[in-house]
Amino acid sequence: MRFCMNVAMKLVDLLGHKHMSSDCFVQALTHRSYGSKHNERMEFLGDSVLGLVITNALFNKMPAASEGYLSRLRASLVNENTLAEIASELSLGDFLRLGAGELKSGGFRRKSILSDTLEAVIASVYLEQGIDSAKEFVLRIYTNRLENLPSEDSLKDPKSRLQEFLQSRGHAIPKYNLVSTTGDAHRQVFTAECIITDVDIHTKGIAGSRRKAEQQAAQNAYEIVMKNEADKKQQKKDVAP
Repeated sequence: MRFCMNVAMKLVDLLGHKHMSSDCFVQALTHRSYGSKHNERMEFLGDSVLGLVITNALFNKMPAASEGYLSRLRASLVNENTLAEIASELSLGDFLRLGAGELKSGGFRRKSILSDTLEAVIASVYLEQGIDSAKEFVLRIYTNRLENLPSEDSLKDPKSRLQEFLQSRGHAIPKYNLVSTTGDAHRQVFTAECIITDVDIHTKGIAGSRRKAEQQAAQNAYEIVMKNEADKKQQKKDVAP
């Protein structure tokens, strides 16, 4: 394993020497490319433990939040990107047991592998020490994120945010069209447009899927709408006595 003492201390502080020397923890670090006794089943278990702990934490922390907001918060906290970020903060990649191919291709930096391994580590704590210890571990690695939760509006996808704003101002809802699809079947590029007729806004988005292209077009339109709104407010200030 590739690690240095300061990295090891991070995990020792969180897990303890005894747990880190257990067979269960070693298996949690083992990718399927390394051997038959790998961590995939533990990922499955860890995902459920993580979801329960984060759901409970949000439910207690935000008693006035709507179900929709809580769902979006949870999704933002337990997705692959966030898990990979936390795994990187713990330098978990330095402890991974990878096959030669994955090791050569930089698997210890791959988001999917890092996120899955962190879930497996959570499962190892649950299996070895029980739900209370697993809860404590999860809450410790999520401390900063739970203390700095994103706003409800920032979690909405661009299409929803744009439509809600337009409706609040009495405007027509946007229309989305697929403009073109280019590239090979396994690597297509989609261009979509967003049209808001009554405010004369027409934007485009380009991405690797139609959904993402539409979201990009909506984001571009939203930025124009908000700039126009800010300009109107400034004009009113300029003419005010």
